[in-house]
Amino acid sequence: MKVINWLKKNPKMLKTLLCLVLIIIGFIVQRYQPTIGTLILIMAFVVGGYDSAKEGFLDLIENHHLNVDILMFLAAIGAGLIGYWLEGAILIFIFSLSNSLEELAMEKSKNAISALMSLTPDVARKMTADGQIVEVATDSLKIGDAVQVRKGEAIPIDGTLNTTFALVDESMVTGEPISVEKYENDTLIGGTINLDNQISMTVTVENKDTLFAKIVSLVEEAHENKSKTASFIEGLEDNYVKAVLLLVPVFILASHFIFGWAWIDSFYRGMILLTVASPCALVASSTPATLSAISRAAQSGLIVKGGDIIDRMGDINVVVMDKTGTLTKGLPSVVDSKMLSDNILVNQVVKTVEETSTHPISTALMEYTKTLDSLELDSIEDVTGKGFIATYHGDFWRIGKKTFILEAISQLPQELKNPIEMAEKEGKTLVFVSRNHELMGYYALFDEVKQESRLAVSQLQEMGIKTVMLTGDNEKTAQHIADMLGIDQVIANCLPQDKTAAIERLKEKYQGVAMVGDGINDAPALALADVSYAIGAGSDIAIESADSVIMDDLTRLPFSIALSKRMKTVIKENIIFALAVIFFLILANVLQLVSLPLGVVGHEGSTILVILNGLRLLRRTPFLASFKLKGYNVEKLEREFV
Repeated sequence: MKVINWLKKNPKMLKTLLCLVLIIIGFIVQRYQPTIGTLILIMAFVVGGYDSAKEGFLDLIENHHLNVDILMFLAAIGAGLIGYWLEGAILIFIFSLSNSLEELAMEKSKNAISALMSLTPDVARKMTADGQIVEVATDSLKIGDAVQVRKGEAIPIDGTLNTTFALVDESMVTGEPISVEKYENDTLIGGTINLDNQISMTVTVENKDTLFAKIVSLVEEAHENKSKTASFIEGLEDNYVKAVLLLVPVFILASHFIFGWAWIDSFYRGMILLTVASPCALVASSTPATLSAISRAAQSGLIVKGGDIIDRMGDINVVVMDKTGTLTKGLPSVVDSKMLSDNILVNQVVKTVEETSTHPISTALMEYTKTLDSLELDSIEDVTGKGFIATYHGDFWRIGKKTFILEAISQLPQELKNPIEMAEKEGKTLVFVSRNHELMGYYALFDEVKQESRLAVSQLQEMGIKTVMLTGDNEKTAQHIADMLGIDQVIANCLPQDKTAAIERLKEKYQGVAMVGDGINDAPALALADVSYAIGAGSDIAIESADSVIMDDLTRLPFSIALSKRMKTVIKENIIFALAVIFFLILANVLQLVSLPLGVVGHEGSTILVILNGLRLLRRTPFLASFKLKGYNVEKLEREFV
C-alpha cells in the first residue's frame, strides 16, 4: 500500500517503471514475434520518453532553446531507425530513470520549505469576549485576537504573551536546543512550542506577515534565484547542444569515409556520440548543490535570498558589523551596583519610582529589582532630562544623573570615585541615588554584548576575515566593546550617510565587504555592501534591504561563509567529474569500446552521481573536516558549529 501511494505521488517514476516492464516484455516477445516485440518496445519509447520529448520540443518552440532532452530523443529514435529498438528503449528508460531520480533529489533540497510550513498549526484556539474557546483556522486570526495555547502545542501565530510566564522551545527558528523563558508582554513566534503550562497570548500580526510566512517566502524566492555558475551553465547548454548536433553528422561522415566503417556502424556510433556528449551531468552540476546549500542554511537559522548571494558569501574578506542590536542585545541592563547602606530600601524606592516611566533605563532598573515589593511613596516628581525626586517617610530621594545628584550632595564619597570613573570610561550609563544630602549608591547599566558575538568574531578571525565595528555610538563605548570582542577596527559616531561612506571606502580597499545590521539607519549600508545580513529581530526595512536574514545569532555568519566555500568546492568537483566522464565516453566510442546501453549507463550514471554529490550539503553533520583552508583551525570551528 505504501509503495502504491508513493508511486501515485511520483507519476514520473511510475512511467519509468512501466517503461522497464514494457522493455522486458518486448525483449522476450521479440525473440519469438519480432514485429510484435518491436511494437512493444516502441510503446516503451512512448511511455518513458513522452514527457522529456514534450518538454524538449516545447522549450525549443516557445523559447528557441535546445536542451539535452532533444539530444536523448534524437539518439533513441536514430538507434531505432537502424534496427536497435532494444538499445533505444534502454536509452529512453535510463534517461527517464535519471530524470525521475533527479526530480526526487531536487524535492529533498526543498524540504526545508515543507518542514517550515508544517510547523505552524492550521487550527488555533481563539478566546471569545465571553471567555469561551472556539477552534478557528489560523489564517482567520486578526490582530488583537486572544488565543489559548495548551502545554505541548505549537504557538499558531506571532503575538505577545498575556500570562506571567512561559517556557518555549524555539529550536525550529534559532537552531538552539535550549528552551527560552518568556515573561508577560514578551514576543512569541508562531511555530514554536509551549513546553510549560497553558498560556494565553494576543495576536500581533496577520497570518501572511508572520515570521514563518516570511521565511517560507524568502526560501521559495531563493530557490528561483540561480547562482552565477548555474546561470552560466544553463546559458551554455543551448550552444553546447547545437555544437553536438553539428558534430554528430560530421562524425558519421568522417567515420565512414576516413575510418572506412560501414554506414550502419557509423550511424550507430553517431547515436552513441549524441548520447554521451550531451551535457546532462554538466547542467546538473550547480543547481542541486546551490538549492541544497540554501535549504541547509534555512535549516540552520539563516535565510539566503538567492543562489547568486550564497555564491558571493564565499568571497567575503571583510565583515562590517553594527553595534547596537547586532553585537549587543540592544537594550541596557544593570550590570553592576554599589550601595553604601539600606540596599533593600534603596532598591524598593527605585523600583517604585521607575514604575512610572517607560524609558529603557527605567525598564532595566525594574527588571533588576523585580523580586522586591513596591512602596507607597508620599510623592514622585519627574524632572525632565535629569531624573526623579520622591519623598518617603519625610526623606527626600533623588534618582538620576550625576549632575542631578550633585545638586543635593556636596561631593561623591572618596571610595566610589575610582569605580565611577572606571565605569564611565567603559561607556556604562550610571544612575545615582541619594537620600536627603547623602549618596546611597549607584547602578551601572550597559548594553551587554551577546555571548554569541564573541564566538562569531573569533570564528571570522580564524578564517582570516577582517572585522570592523560601524556604530553611531561614541568612540569610548565603541572601543570598549571592540576590545571585549577583539574586533580589528572601530568606526564610531556614524550617521546613516557616514555608514554608507565607510562601506564605500572599505569596498575600494578590499574585495568582498559584508555588512551586518538590524536598524533602519543600517538599511542604506546593507544595500551598498557586496553581501548583507539583517538580524531577524531587526526592522522590516533592514530585512528587506539585506541579502540574507540571520534568525538567531551571529555564528551563522561564519557558517554561511564556510557553507558557500563548501558549495563552490562541490560544484567544481561536479563540473570536473562531468567533463571527465564526457571526454572518456567520447574517446571510448571513437575506439569502439562502448555500446549504446553502456554509454547511456555511464552518462546518466554520472548525472545521478553529480546530483547526489550536491545533495550532500543538506546533511546536518559537520562538513568542515573535508574542507581545508589556509589559516583554519578546522577542529575548533567544527566543534563550535556543532
